Order: sequence, then C-alpha cells, then structure tokens
Amino acid sequence: METNETPQEDQEKAAQEAAAPSGGEKPAVDENLSMEDLLKAEAAVSEKVYSRGVVAVRVVQVTADLVLVDIGEKKEAAIPLADFQDEKTPAPGDEVQAVLEKKGGEGRYTMMSHRRARERAAWEIAKKMFEAKERVKGKVTEIVKGGYIVDIAGMRGFMPLSLSELGGAHKHYLPPNAKIKFYITDLNEKDHKVVVSRRQVLEEDEKDRRGQVLGEVNPGHVVRGVVSKVTEEGLLVRFQGIEGIVHCADVAWRNPVEAMKTYRRGQRVKCKVLSVDKEGEKLVFGMKQLMPNPVDMLKRRFGYKSRIKVKIAAVTPEGATANISELAEGFIAPDAYGAEGAPREGQEVNAIVVGINSTNFRLNLSIKQCEELEDRKRVQQYMKGSPSLTLGQILMDNSEDEGEL
Repeated sequence: METNETPQEDQEKAAQEAAAPSGGEKPAVDENLSMEDLLKAEAAVSEKVYSRGVVAVRVVQVTADLVLVDIGEKKEAAIPLADFQDEKTPAPGDEVQAVLEKKGGEGRYTMMSHRRARERAAWEIAKKMFEAKERVKGKVTEIVKGGYIVDIAGMRGFMPLSLSELGGAHKHYLPPNAKIKFYITDLNEKDHKVVVSRRQVLEEDEKDRRGQVLGEVNPGHVVRGVVSKVTEEGLLVRFQGIEGIVHCADVAWRNPVEAMKTYRRGQRVKCKVLSVDKEGEKLVFGMKQLMPNPVDMLKRRFGYKSRIKVKIAAVTPEGATANISELAEGFIAPDAYGAEGAPREGQEVNAIVVGINSTNFRLNLSIKQCEELEDRKRVQQYMKGSPSLTLGQILMDNSEDEGEL
C-alpha cells in the first residue's frame, strides 16, 4: 500500500514507537519542553503521588481490570477499573484524579485509587455546600433500613426516612438511582459521615408554590377544591395544596347544619373565594354564594305591600306561622293581628307583605295593615259613590239648624 510519508518521517515515527513503553503508548509531549523541563515535571508528579495527595494523572492504557496511568516513573501505576463503574470509562490520553493507595515493587504495580480521590474532592465540596447552606444534587444508590444511601459526587451520605418526604415518611418511596436534591444537615469531619435532607428542599419548594398560588387567587374567584374534613365549624377544603375553610353559615342559605351532613371527605366541590390571607396562607371560601339568594327570589315573587291569602299553620305566644308554598313561609307577629285578635290554626286569612327576614327567609305578614288597607278602600269607594251637595242644600241645612236653636 502506498503512503504519503517521506523516508525521514518514517524514521521519526519508528523512533517514537521504539521509545514507547511496553505497557502502552504514552501521549505526545510538548515539543517545546526541554529534556530538563520534562524530567522536572515528571519528578513533580511523582513527588505529589507519594505525598498521598490528590493528583491528576494521564491514562496510558485500559485493560480488562486496570487503568494504567503515567506517574512520572518508568513503570505505570494502576487504578482498578471498578473505580469508574459510576462514570464513563476513561480512554488513553484522558486525565483522571487519583490518590496513592499502595506503593509498588518488583513485578507489582503502584496501586492508586480514583474512588478515594473522588471522595476527597466530594468531601471538600460537601463542606463548602454545608457551610454555604446550598442545595446539593445527588442520587439514591441504596435502600437501607430506616432510610437511603445517597451519592454526593462520589461520596456516600445517609438520608433518614423522616427527612425524605414532606411531613416525613413511614416507608420507602424513592427507587434506586432516583436523582434528588437535598441539603446537608449534619457533617462529621472526624468520621466523614454526612446526613442529608430532601424534605427541607421539598418544604422550600412547597412554600414557594403556595406563595405563587396565593398571589394568583383573589376574592371573587371561583375555584374547585376537595373536601378534606367535615367539622362542626364548617368544611375544610383543599385547593392546590392549600387548605381553606367554608364556615357553616356559608355552606347553604337554608339549614346549613343539615346541608353540611351531605358532604364527605374527598368530594370535589366548587367554591367562591371570600378572603385571602397571603401572609398567614389562609383561604376562606363560600358555597352558598354560588347559589341564588332566597331573599332575592322572594322579593321578586312577593312585592312589598302585596296582598296574599294564607292558611295559618300554627299559633304560638311568639306569633302565628302560615304556609305559603313549598319554599316560602309567612310569620305574623302578635302586634300585626287583626281586629279579631289571634287567628286560629287552619284559618285562612288575608294579609299583606311588610318585609322579609333574611335569617330564616320568612315573609313578615300583617293582618292588621291588610284590614286597614281594606277599610280605606271601602271609604274611598263610598266617597266616590256619594252624590255631591248643592249650594241650596247647604244653605237649607244651615237655616234649619238656626231655627232649631
């Protein structure tokens, strides 16, 4: 096969291949570096390696079990390939972080650990995050009794069940490899133990979400919620994670106590927002406000001073009640009785509407005013039917009166 390389280039390539160690091909070095500079750089790497500090080393070769790296000596050091199981396997020429694990000898590699280097770096990151009270990203690596083991950039941390969910948790909900955000709540530098809390992150997010909801809802808005509890005071209704109340008086216009008995936990309801307390995160809802007001209905059907005929249902010392229709009831106070006094039960009487009680939605009726109105009408009719007197009749009446005297 023909190539475009010159004889001189072939010789240089062969010399480079001959200089490469049997363990694998080393990466190219900067041609501008002198041999002295190169030896100093390799010595610096070697010195840092044996100081057991974290050092960046270049990958020379990757075998089935080991990653061979250049540490500035004739023989490469080795890192177990298993140290990279949670990340991409490095390739020759890549730079990786490692720390000395065990010095080598005749026929033995110097062993280094990428896992421990990651743990050291992760520990430094964890300390900074803990001091700055910043959120940390990680993932669940193991489910254990009482909580989870989480990975923090290569370091293990423990998350108790009570700190894994909003309000705590009594069982495991997170699957392995679940990516989560959390805060470091406890950091023991002596034992290198870390405790984290996902619950704190969820509580912050929930507070922000609730604030956004409360900022968007205003009195007068109609919303849909779910009944979370039925109490003597009213219905507790949950709207987008925020619990509000429908006071008993606002459940229904008529018989609200009885109306409350028809509602159950988990029932979906439509409510009107009556008030919003953004600082206290409280909502007050109304349900009757979405229904027609019986007072308005009665006003349209029974006008003021309108005359109706009713049947007395009961008579008590407080007054008489009368049935008008299935939805309307009348009440006659004792001072509104007619000339005959208190009516009898079952008696049909004429009365006029003098008002509406907005509490019990009864029509206030008056027999007395009805009788007075009828008397005035009879007088008016009589006066209309009487003949007018002439001047002569008036003078005659006067002269007769004078003669009698």
